[in-house]
Amino acid sequence: MDMKKTVLLRALLGFPLGIALGQLITLCISACYGGEYYPCVPTLVAQLGSELAAVALQTLLCGVLGAACAAASCAFQMEHWSISKATAVHFLVLSLSMLPIAYFSHWMEHTFAGVLAYFGVFLAIYAMIWLLLYRSVHTKVQKINKALKKG
Repeated sequence: MDMKKTVLLRALLGFPLGIALGQLITLCISACYGGEYYPCVPTLVAQLGSELAAVALQTLLCGVLGAACAAASCAFQMEHWSISKATAVHFLVLSLSMLPIAYFSHWMEHTFAGVLAYFGVFLAIYAMIWLLLYRSVHTKVQKINKALKKG
């Protein structure tokens, strides 16, 4: 399949997955704060003037984030790219989608320190997930190579 079609297909599938994940996150956060349901950050509600508008915008942005994450995963399918290039492109796409969405959704403080702290947390989580996935794939490749040498 053409890579452009693959990116588009993943983005289309990622959109509803992003919405679903966003809803699960709000449920988990609400459960942690005593059982009261908090569909979005109160500052977003205040900015938009209604809870419905805030939830609608957050839902749309979660879908966009899901689409961007799913589409960005295609970077690792580019066989002629090094792992460094694929990681850089993937990280750049995720950063350029996650950080503005987090800012507009009020998931971070609207200060330089708030943006910097959010980016630091994002970077740390990205690095941990990348390392775990890298080790997993590396271990699988080693097992395949070992089996090939025996066979």
